[in-house]
Formats: sequence, structure tokens, C-alpha cells
Amino acid sequence: MEFPFDINSFFGDQISVLDQNLTATRKCWGRADFQHQMATVIDELGKASAKAQQLQVPITSAAKMQANRHQLYVLKDGEANNGRGVAIGFLKVGYKKLFVLDHGGAHNEVEPLCVLDFYIHESLQRHGYGKRLFNHMLENERVEAQLLAYDRPSQKFLSFLRKHYGLAASVPQVSGSACESIPVC
Repeated sequence: MEFPFDINSFFGDQISVLDQNLTATRKCWGRADFQHQMATVIDELGKASAKAQQLQVPITSAAKMQANRHQLYVLKDGEANNGRGVAIGFLKVGYKKLFVLDHGGAHNEVEPLCVLDFYIHESLQRHGYGKRLFNHMLENERVEAQLLAYDRPSQKFLSFLRKHYGLAASVPQVSGSACESIPVC
């Protein structure tokens, strides 16, 4: 995803990790122009993710990031777009209180690290970027894929998890009228 500004200015690494402060590099701190541009990148990626998942409203935005204690992993190609960089995709994780049914049907309250949103630009899918980003998150969070929860995973994401991490079974989660799943081995 291209932007009319240099995203390398605030996303210093190929994979940058943001928290609610929305700072990826030290040179961003206190720079309103960088903060505004970074918010634009996050908002546009969130809109693209929502469109890809056929959601009415984006799950990810700069405002939502600032209001929650989530981690956002942003993957870029710093050399594309005449050296200004392009955003390839993102992965958002955070802790979420869930009420899950175990295999016996009993309700259990847990608060696991949860994959909340995951998006790779359509033109760049099936090039290994999603796996690279996901593996980076697993390493950074010091967790294994089967120990994560997955909030409303799409069929495409479930296929990704099955292919790369062997996750096929799931434990249903009861959350009001919505049912989500936590893949387990």
C-alpha cells in the first residue's frame, strides 16, 4: 500500500512494533507530522483489512490503537515506491477476556493473547509475507501459535493457520450471540 510520504521516516525496521503511543522509532517522538502520517497508514491498513473481511467498520485504526493496550506489527518494503516504502500488511494482538467451552461443554474464563486483526495487501499475498510477519510476532511475544486465541478468524486466516502451523481443531467461545474459535492442536 503506497502513500504520498516516506513511511521509512517512522517505520525504521522492516517489521515495526507499535503500542498505544504509536511510536515505532525514537525520531517519531513528539513529531506531530510523523504521528499524523503514521495514523494515516494505520487507518488505511485497517480499512483495507475490513474491506477484505467484508466488515462494515474497521477493527483496526489509530484511534482504537491509542485507546487499547494492543501491539501492532507493521510489515513494510522500505525500497518500494521510489524509496519511500510501502506498507505490506499488519498483525494486531492483545489480551482479551474470553469465555470458552472446553471439550466437555463447561464454560471457562480465560484471558489469552489474542490475534485481533491480520492483513496482507491482496497483491502481496502468497509471497511469504504473512508467515514472516506472524513468525516475528510469535518470537517477539514468546508464544506458540497453538497457545494464541483467534478473534473471529476468516476462512482464509484459518487456512493459513492450518497450512503453516497445523492448527485444525477449535474450541468454541461464547460471547453474547457471537461465536468465535480458538484453534488448538
